[in-house]
Amino acid sequence: MMVTLEQKEEDELWREYRKTKDWAIRERFVIQYAPLVKYVAGKVAIAMPHNVEFDDLVGFGQFGLLDAIDKFDPNKGVKFKTYAVLRIRGAIIDELRSIDWVPRSIRQKAREIEDAIGTLEAQLGRIATDREVANTLGMGEEEYGKTLMKISCTTMLSLNDVWFSGDENDKVSIGESLEAPMNLNPDIIMEITEVKRVINESLKELPEKERQIIVSYYYEGLTLKEIGYVLGVTESRVSQLHTKAIIHLRSKLTHARRGII
Repeated sequence: MMVTLEQKEEDELWREYRKTKDWAIRERFVIQYAPLVKYVAGKVAIAMPHNVEFDDLVGFGQFGLLDAIDKFDPNKGVKFKTYAVLRIRGAIIDELRSIDWVPRSIRQKAREIEDAIGTLEAQLGRIATDREVANTLGMGEEEYGKTLMKISCTTMLSLNDVWFSGDENDKVSIGESLEAPMNLNPDIIMEITEVKRVINESLKELPEKERQIIVSYYYEGLTLKEIGYVLGVTESRVSQLHTKAIIHLRSKLTHARRGII
């Protein structure tokens, strides 16, 4: 692969910054990668309720960018953009958690649905239908659908729960394990490999639209609105299907961790 002069110059700057912590080089990187913060904040904002301000998410993400610049090691063979996206999103999610903006009742309902899906699918050996889940929860299908919409704002946080944790630089979330590889210690890499195996198997079980939403959103970088356009459904319907898919994946991962599957 041909390395451009521009890339070579940036690599040299990273090596110099690692040695000197030169303020001018740091400022150059901050300016260069500022658009990345808005990009990540925009993706997070899609899953947030209207009372969460985009500018606040950008502010939270800027701390993640600064953290990424200070901790990035160009010798590990990972592109800075890949590393920074994870750190920026992590900073945004951490701040959202710290202000505790999700009502406790919503979190409780999300856990109840996840537990119901996990128990049902362990018994049935297949994907549970909406009607089966609703009946287990003592709801009608319409009420179940409305509940999924209410908890949709929690799926971004839940997918970013720390799943593995070695040292500070080896913390990896479920969401991150879906995306780009990182240079981590061997034990963490083995765990990520197992999570990816469970996720890949679970994706095969999902209904076609739900599988396409997960692939389009987490692997191809499309927004929920763009996915809705491709699938010919409303953005709110995409959000609902995204929530169902994520709950299913989390349930599978939880059961895998407990040794049930």
